[in-house]
Amino acid sequence: MTVEAVRSRIDWKYALSLEFTDAGFDASLLSEFRTRLVRINLEMQLLDSMLEHFKATNHLKARGRQRTDSTHVLAAVRAVNQLILAGETMRYALNSIAESAGEWLKPRLGAEWIERHERRF
Repeated sequence: MTVEAVRSRIDWKYALSLEFTDAGFDASLLSEFRTRLVRINLEMQLLDSMLEHFKATNHLKARGRQRTDSTHVLAAVRAVNQLILAGETMRYALNSIAESAGEWLKPRLGAEWIERHERRF
């Protein structure tokens, strides 16, 4: 499922900083990654890091009631994906205008715009 999303969805490509034309990756890479984590005993460190991040962002609460569905997680991911897509669209549009009409664009942009949109969202 993840591999197919990387191949076909633009928001996943943005999130992973891939080019539009990137064909994605082979599903065996995920299996190899999991195997490497287990072999060097980092799987618990990764899980602990993820849990700490989820607690810090209030997606997981200590001794809280656990949900059996993932709709709240999917909603949070969807919101982040939409923000990333909007930010990357703005950056791409500005870069395209800068290439084709740089002299027109230059006096219209402040330094804060350049700092904000020069890197991937």
